Amino acid sequence: MFDPNLPANGTHGSSAQMRAQLNGLKALIDAVPAINAAQVDSTNTLPQGSPANASVSVIGNSLHFTFDLPQGAEGTQGMMGAQGPPFAQAVVDGVNTLPPGDNATVSVSFDGSNVRFNFAIPRGNDGGQGPQGGSGSDGGPGPQGPPFAQAVVDGVGTLNPGEPATVQTSFDGSNVRFTFGIPRGNDGLNGSDGAPGEISQAQLDSAINGTSSNTNSVSTLDTGFSDPPSLADLEALRLAYNNLVLALRR
Repeated sequence: MFDPNLPANGTHGSSAQMRAQLNGLKALIDAVPAINAAQVDSTNTLPQGSPANASVSVIGNSLHFTFDLPQGAEGTQGMMGAQGPPFAQAVVDGVNTLPPGDNATVSVSFDGSNVRFNFAIPRGNDGGQGPQGGSGSDGGPGPQGPPFAQAVVDGVGTLNPGEPATVQTSFDGSNVRFTFGIPRGNDGLNGSDGAPGEISQAQLDSAINGTSSNTNSVSTLDTGFSDPPSLADLEALRLAYNNLVLALRR
């Protein structure tokens, strides 16, 4: 057996004593269990600026670690992303039935314009035997339970941009009730200034110059022509035509 007090100070060395000490030390080393596994038992978050810490213990043939790590400094504000597409509607892609006792679940996704839902709702346990009916022709099963009525949306709340959509479900005995939380889109960018609402006098004059003048000053030919028309009739027609052309010019 290894004795840490041997050899004593001021004594002569003995080969038998030295051999016994070495054999005892080897026996202690052989008795140390072999480590063949490592396990992290927990990781704890410390306040910002605290020193990190790690503790190690040996249980059986495994090393067990516990880490204490400080949280990092808060990052700087990121740039605002582009405005997301408008929310169109909520679409239920499927409703699945789970075994009795399982928790109701819902998965939510966003395809760019629609919020899509997949519901999984547990069925109820089989009902027990109803009370025995009366004897004779009046005997029969118990009264039928209340039917499933409808799905009811109790509320839709607005979340901040970037937060995940949420939904809460409950069953009040006849209705499946939903409460939705849907994030709003990011604020849009400011639009550029439009063109002035009024036109200038130069723009108005330019637009008018491309049009014809009115013909209010030209008299109409109310007197009928002879048949065949005479030279006087043709002259009157020529003068009326010239007056019309001159009146339309600018």
